[in-house]
Amino acid sequence: MDNGGQNTHNVFTMTQNNSHNGFAPLAQLEAYWEALRGNRLMPNRAEIDPRGIERALEYSFVIERIAPGIARLRIAGSHLSDLMGMEVRGMPLTSFITPGSRRQISDILEEVFETPATCSIQLRSEQGPGMPALEARMVLMPLKSDLGDVSRILGALVSVGDMGRSPRRFDVTRTAVRPIIADSAKPLATKPKPAAPMPKPQAPTMIPGFHEAKADFKSETPREKAPYLRLVKSDD
Repeated sequence: MDNGGQNTHNVFTMTQNNSHNGFAPLAQLEAYWEALRGNRLMPNRAEIDPRGIERALEYSFVIERIAPGIARLRIAGSHLSDLMGMEVRGMPLTSFITPGSRRQISDILEEVFETPATCSIQLRSEQGPGMPALEARMVLMPLKSDLGDVSRILGALVSVGDMGRSPRRFDVTRTAVRPIIADSAKPLATKPKPAAPMPKPQAPTMIPGFHEAKADFKSETPREKAPYLRLVKSDD
């Protein structure tokens, strides 16, 4: 990976500091992805359920690889649109990055897709009139498409501070790429067992003290003494 002669791949865990200082949605999304993948390399795109990431939804996105180093936003939360001041679906992920850092992001995308790996990125915004300093972080986690290829990424971008005037773009200040290894120690995903057949209904058991014995029905008028039906005719 071309980093301009600088080693920016410092080692730190993806969730390091992500649960503090306003970056908790990143940790929530990472935990959701880890739970879905189990002992596999990664989950499938079709497994992602927005209801499972409600608290991180506005910061989350799904990108699709369309060429080496290029991935476009297929789904994007409202926070990303706020940063750009427009609808961002269909835009490349590098739209949020300054020109000087875009090559680095393109290289990271390829590493996430090809290794496969996950990546945590620390960002700092450009500053200018109406654009105060912003600290931001991004996470990238690969997904398999419906065809089985690694061409999707589940990610999130969270900025902390006064957003100011949009659009906002960021310089990359630190990255951490972590190759994914399938964990055979984790239990295999198991399919739910077929439901057991419903038992045949049985007569309820009477519990002394709570139910009275059912009395036999007896007519107050014995059948042999019951009067016969009579036809009453009226000429009125």
